[in-house]
Amino acid sequence: MRSLIGLLIVILVLMVSSCIPTRKITYLQESDSVKNDSLITIQKVQPPYRLQINDILSIQIKAPYDPQLVSMFNVSANSNGNASIQQAGGLYFSGYTIDQHGDIRVPQLGKIKALGLTLEELRELIEKRLLSEYFKENADLFVTVRLGGLRYVMAGEVSGKGEQTIYRDQVSIVEAIANGGGVPITGDLTNVRIVRQYPDGVKVHHLDLTQLEVIYSPYYYIQPNDMIVVDPLPQKSLGTGTTGLASFTTIISVVTTLVTTVLFFTRL
Repeated sequence: MRSLIGLLIVILVLMVSSCIPTRKITYLQESDSVKNDSLITIQKVQPPYRLQINDILSIQIKAPYDPQLVSMFNVSANSNGNASIQQAGGLYFSGYTIDQHGDIRVPQLGKIKALGLTLEELRELIEKRLLSEYFKENADLFVTVRLGGLRYVMAGEVSGKGEQTIYRDQVSIVEAIANGGGVPITGDLTNVRIVRQYPDGVKVHHLDLTQLEVIYSPYYYIQPNDMIVVDPLPQKSLGTGTTGLASFTTIISVVTTLVTTVLFFTRL
């Protein structure tokens, strides 16, 4: 009788330890300090992004009083030059890839050093050269420089592994993960890693996506070329099941096999 009670206790302990708690698979849970439906101020102002190698840029130049001169600089979608053509929502636009030397090649202007600059700094640089070499001050010149999509990589315990692209300027890590297919129930949301490139190397940042307070993190919004890594929960490596029913079925199968084996040998 005592052996049976002990066996039942062991089974219950294994079931409890092998189940995945809901709090580990739920995004952005409210803490006790945050009331339901309360307004939470999000700090959206992020440090300006510094351009990196392999970034793709969309550069558009407009001057309503000199359209013929403008056509010399704007690369068409059918160009076979240095522009990398991307598709976004059925629309095509031409982009300039930052090469291994940190340069882009703009028609007529030639090579321009873009590595390490912000989008605004590069825009000002291109506009300054255009005004000094081609356009007059009263040409009403208008230059826009934007990233050709926010590219990132998802790895680990995620549904969609590999490179992903979102055609927006600002994307949160939750949106990025959802765009890539999400995280299965066996993924650990409490310790999601962002591997980010910096001029002096690579740094790893850790985020707990189960807590609503993660929105205050300076790494809540991803940057181009980020790698999002999600580790599996211990339950996956144990192979005991992800739900209570699955764990119960697995444990019952193991116990039944053990009991059958013991009875077989005791009767020999």
